[in-house]
Amino acid sequence: MENYFSFQWHITDACEQRCGHCYLYHSPKERRPDQTALEHMRQILDNCLDMCAALKRVPYVYITGGDPLLHDNFWHLAELLHTRSVNFAVMGNPFRLTEKICRRLRRYGCGAYQLSLDGLKETHDRIRSPGSFDAALEAVRLINAADMESAVMTTVSGANIGEVPALIDIVTEHEVSVFAFSRYCPGTMSTVPGRMRPPDFAIPPLRYRELLCRCWDKFTEYRNGNTVFMLKDHLWTLFLYEKGLFTLPEDTQEGVIYDGCSCGISHLTILPSGEVYACRRIENPASSQPGKLGNALSGSLRDMFLGPRMDAYRNFAAFRKCADCELLQFCRGCPAVAAAYTGSFYGADPQCWKAVEPAVYG
Repeated sequence: MENYFSFQWHITDACEQRCGHCYLYHSPKERRPDQTALEHMRQILDNCLDMCAALKRVPYVYITGGDPLLHDNFWHLAELLHTRSVNFAVMGNPFRLTEKICRRLRRYGCGAYQLSLDGLKETHDRIRSPGSFDAALEAVRLINAADMESAVMTTVSGANIGEVPALIDIVTEHEVSVFAFSRYCPGTMSTVPGRMRPPDFAIPPLRYRELLCRCWDKFTEYRNGNTVFMLKDHLWTLFLYEKGLFTLPEDTQEGVIYDGCSCGISHLTILPSGEVYACRRIENPASSQPGKLGNALSGSLRDMFLGPRMDAYRNFAAFRKCADCELLQFCRGCPAVAAAYTGSFYGADPQCWKAVEPAVYG
């Protein structure tokens, strides 16, 4: 994927769930969900493709929301992507998926459908909605049968961290194609009654390292199975470095970024309104970095990506703690999570256990 440029495109805010950690429905007042108009979809897609052509990158579009299947013109967009030969995946809910819909997605060229499992059944249904755990596992069967990749993502927090190893057993049993997890990013919390609140979601750094150890054992146990375990969290690099399973290349060039957070490198997020962000999770008033880069309906994505606002995300020497680390060019943790905890995009990753700072973690 190193030649790809990914767009996380939120085409609608509409969703059938009100998850405890979601950034969409955090307001106590109900609001009308936003969605991208069909004519704007064409305009935004042209903007994405023009940018990738100029930068000689291959576009990959992750269509999401809310639940993108709730958009009135979802299938028009799928057909448009297919006509333009754009690779895409869908990140959504399981409830609308049927055998017929999965086959139709595959005909339009959808390569993968990503679902969420945020713990074992009781925990997941409490965080998301009753019945959603069983619905997700049934959706995995339908996705696999349609010859798409079934991807399961877990948002790890203090509310479910102890259940992740057992969840790995479940996803391998159901032959999920790809499993990965990322960390909960605090900020705008859900106010839906009955949902969990901080400090339920907080994770001490050494507790997080313990999770990686347990998960690595599980990944090793199932290494010959049908599930691919994606090491999405960049702190995996630190973990593998300590175990001697990752070594710094001898031909590393100073100033070159090889891996880690894709902000400013190979990713943009586009909201239903056309607003563009370096990362969806950086739209956070606690962050010292400006979130919005511009609007894809009124400006060039190429100019935004190469412009001074995005340069702030590429100021790698400003990263506190990471700047002096030998893994700067390969890790940098999650700056979005750091921003939420410390108030700065350049702050110390709160789950990084290397030289733990008590003042930050409490």
